Amino acid sequence: MWWWLATPITLARAPIDPADKVQCVSYAPFRGEQSPLDAWTHIEADQIEQDLRQLKQITDCVRTYSMENGLDQVPAIAAKVGGLKVLQGIWLSSNRTKNFEQAGLAIRLTKQFPDVITAVIVGNEVLLRGEMTTADLVSIIRLVKTQVSVPVTYADVWEYWLRNREVSDAVDFVTIHILPYWEDFPVRAKFASAHVEAIRERMAVAFPGKEILIGETGWPSEGRMRDGALPSRTNQARVVSEILGLAKAQKFRVNLIESYDQPWKRRLEGTVGGYWGLYDSVRRSLKYPPGEPISNFPYWKWYMGAGMGLSALVFAVALITLRRRPWTPRFSSWLGVGISATTAGILLGIGADKMYYESYGIGGWLLWGALLLAGILSPIFCAQAMVIGRSLPTFLDLLGPREGRKWSKLTAVLGLTLAATAVIAAATALGFVFDPRYKDFPYASLTMAVVPFALLMLNRPQIGQRPIAEAAFAGVLALSAAYVLVNEGRDNWQSLWTCAIYLLFALTLWRARAEQIQE
Repeated sequence: MWWWLATPITLARAPIDPADKVQCVSYAPFRGEQSPLDAWTHIEADQIEQDLRQLKQITDCVRTYSMENGLDQVPAIAAKVGGLKVLQGIWLSSNRTKNFEQAGLAIRLTKQFPDVITAVIVGNEVLLRGEMTTADLVSIIRLVKTQVSVPVTYADVWEYWLRNREVSDAVDFVTIHILPYWEDFPVRAKFASAHVEAIRERMAVAFPGKEILIGETGWPSEGRMRDGALPSRTNQARVVSEILGLAKAQKFRVNLIESYDQPWKRRLEGTVGGYWGLYDSVRRSLKYPPGEPISNFPYWKWYMGAGMGLSALVFAVALITLRRRPWTPRFSSWLGVGISATTAGILLGIGADKMYYESYGIGGWLLWGALLLAGILSPIFCAQAMVIGRSLPTFLDLLGPREGRKWSKLTAVLGLTLAATAVIAAATALGFVFDPRYKDFPYASLTMAVVPFALLMLNRPQIGQRPIAEAAFAGVLALSAAYVLVNEGRDNWQSLWTCAIYLLFALTLWRARAEQIQE
């Protein structure tokens, strides 16, 4: 299984090859907890110089977006490093005063470093965000253009150029963003380069006589699926390789987003926002060095070993339990133990990998850590319960009136694990209903936890009353799954898998009966 999941891909062109440099890459210097969303953040010159010296190995050009947080130092440092050109960005917003301050600073830098700054990009997606009118944008573009001797442009998603064609009259060339993953109708990775070329040709027809710069294009290496668009390491490498090869063959200009993974973007765009980089944000190492195999799970041998260990532990707990309490389990009990152990063993590595990449902030680590822990504990203690003929406890067994509780250590552990899983499952399911765009699908850890519960619930006799709490959770999960299935579409296998587990969990909770509250 892991051999198949981790099979590396072979590409005709290495995604990033110092012998065949990238034309240009978007650059933001933020590391770790550093974020431009915090006004006090200031990046020191030494940190920027380290980055630019590293980027010089793979490109001759960097694109910036702002001059705040220390980014006004980039042209001077690029001149010091040597061999790097800068597409100088001006960040525009609804704050007119700051807009003119930024424009004035960009004009001074352009005059000060005429051999470094090759173009000025006045504004980035400000029309998309709805923070400026077209007339105000054109006005500030023309102002900058009269003060500098380098070409001036504006950058936005390609559709917004078509909606605001008058902007093209004010610029020297048109800078478009083509992000196949983020399209209204997401494009699969294998069609991404063809989509980029089709949009570029369309824009060339729409704006004859204007050079077209693809100012942003790329693919994320981590995050949730959108329709059939899957973020992954192999997909990112493939898309980057194919787009760069196409640009070289067709001789058009392209800027990749982006140089380094940017963790701060996860506050705005979820997991996927932080993983568009060619370099990883922690080790600052190139994700896809030339000549090295590209796999979605480079540490698959460790994951496989840990999974085999967990599977063995599940069987060991079942056997030890029988030695302490002699019993002859039914064949179905051992079958349940086997299914639980196999499921947990296969998915442990995927669950751990997803927890590492998708946990952001203390809250994120607690949430996904708790779910993975539930996925580990569930098969272990459900195996113990299966071989002694115990059924899955209800919430009333754990939290109900003291005189009605069937208390034991096993009941307590299983009940707490079940309760934690139910709360997290319901929270994530409702998230996909009300605010799904940046939510990750917890299919691996959730499956590890729910499958043993479902198997163990088969031991519960269908007598007694259905507890209100379990019925409520079951209803939330079932209704949410039905909505998500329709909303996410049939091409999103992460959604289909997650919804299938929601429905299995809903059925499991619906089967719950509370014998102790019988009259």
